[in-house]
Amino acid sequence: MASVSRLVYAALLALAIASLASVSPARAQFLRDAEAEKFFRDSSNPIFAAAGLDPASVNIYLLNVPSINAFVTGGQNIFIHTGLILAADDVNEFIGVMAHETCHIACGHRIRTNAALGNLSATSIISLVLGAAAIAAGAGDAGLALLLGGQQVARGQFLAYSRGQEGEADIAGASYLTEVGHSATGLIGFFEKLRDQEILAQIRQDPYVRTHPLNRDRIARLQEVAAESPHYRKPPDPALNERFRRVQAKLFGYLNNAQATLRRYPPSDTSVYARYARVYAYHRALEWKYALAEADALIAMEPGNPYFYEIKGQVLFESGQIDDAIEVLRQAVIRAPREPLIITALGQALISKEDPVATAEARPLLERATTLDRSNTFAWFNLARAYSLEGDNARANLATAERFYSGGSAGQALLYAQRAVDTFRPGSPEWIRAQDILVIARQYAGQRRRR
Repeated sequence: MASVSRLVYAALLALAIASLASVSPARAQFLRDAEAEKFFRDSSNPIFAAAGLDPASVNIYLLNVPSINAFVTGGQNIFIHTGLILAADDVNEFIGVMAHETCHIACGHRIRTNAALGNLSATSIISLVLGAAAIAAGAGDAGLALLLGGQQVARGQFLAYSRGQEGEADIAGASYLTEVGHSATGLIGFFEKLRDQEILAQIRQDPYVRTHPLNRDRIARLQEVAAESPHYRKPPDPALNERFRRVQAKLFGYLNNAQATLRRYPPSDTSVYARYARVYAYHRALEWKYALAEADALIAMEPGNPYFYEIKGQVLFESGQIDDAIEVLRQAVIRAPREPLIITALGQALISKEDPVATAEARPLLERATTLDRSNTFAWFNLARAYSLEGDNARANLATAERFYSGGSAGQALLYAQRAVDTFRPGSPEWIRAQDILVIARQYAGQRRRR
């Protein structure tokens, strides 16, 4: 009996490890950019509303992963790989994928998938127990056959269930696109682009193909539904497509070396998105003069664009020109007074001077940034610095607790929240907030220990 238990345990452990082998949000690098996040919202919120969702309740995260993928997990959260952005030909392909993923939330696929997995677990566990017992009794080949056969049956059942969900998401996504006035041809084109990958070995496939099984019949069905829309032949929205190309160019310049960026966006290309990519290319290469020249050209083209001032301020700050960076970032904040990431950039530049006057200007800015975006860990970090420079250690501890709490570090959040509780007057708003963090962080830490 002991040997059977060890074998079952080992098999279950192997299955658990296999299930964690794909890239997870916790291990990927999250990217944050004010312009990209505004674009995601403006292009996707109408789709969320068409699906009956509250757009404010849906979170969109950008992951720095080069593979082509997008997925939904943990409630109303959509994760987008940078590889998908860079691989899309136009905004319609991106919006099509977002419409498809929206159905996974609106159609309750996450809940139904959990139920399906629960139903399949009986098949998996029975095969594990019987196979392990056969191996323990000396019938190694028969036991292995039971183990593999049972897992294959369970996998086949789940994939059939998954394909049903994917087909439903295709049709629902196409209906959302019709309702908001977009064509579904972008989604079809994106699927066509990936379909040929199904013949590749799994290790060479993009995750989107593995998690969204594609085939000719599925694409043909989507084509039939899409063709019924009055918007079927409608080209991408020019304004949205321009914004998409700018985000795409920024990402390309940020993620690739300067040589690759200049090959794709040569200096002869004077479009906005090409200049945008080159700002990041020169920035990465520490060619400050050329980066600033491109930023100045962008500002001359669109003097009211806050994101052009933002990137110029970033270049100035990182090249050590702090005072000039502050002046430029002030202009960015004037043009985008409710963009927490831009406000944070100005606050960081001011804090870096470690000057009482600059700190006094930075503190209310950073307080505003954290009010607008409570998950902005970098704003909390700089706000804690501001409080510390002003000698307000109680608020510095609370801001640090907020930083670790929003970043998911329960242990560190507990430590600093306790320090804040010990310092603030009992019953004060700050004391109550510190107590809230203590309670939630303790619960989270306990859950993690139990897992």
